[in-house]
Parts: sequence; C-alpha cells; structure tokens
Amino acid sequence: MQVHYAEARGEQAESELHAFLNALPGLPGFLGAELLVSPAQPGLALVASRWAEKVPPLPLPHGTRAWVFEVLDRR
Repeated sequence: MQVHYAEARGEQAESELHAFLNALPGLPGFLGAELLVSPAQPGLALVASRWAEKVPPLPLPHGTRAWVFEVLDRR
C-alpha cells in the first residue's frame, strides 16, 4: 500500500484540495482519503490518500506539493 500527501497553501488551498479529493474515488487502486486543515496553520490544507498499490498519476492543482510514501507497517 502507498499513501499520497498533497499540500496546498493560500486562500484557495482548501477549495482546490476539496476539488482534488472529489476526483480521486474513480481512480484505480483508490482506498480512501481525507481533507485536513489545522487551526494552528491557517491557509494550509492537506489531502492524505491511500492506494492499494502504486499511486497513479494524479490531477494536482497548480502549486500543490506532493509526496508518496510506502506503508511499511500499520495497525
């Protein structure tokens, strides 16, 4: 399993990543995702998504940073 994190900053970060989140369920291997914000970090939004295998090419909003992590262990 892999986990993909997409991070956006700015006034539109939450709405841009909400649209990104809505595009994920139809992609192959998608297991689930969450849109995250923190009151301690205004203007920062994050989508954490889980994938059965390799993360497919994703439609990232312009200016969004992203990372893929391999899951080594989980409970």
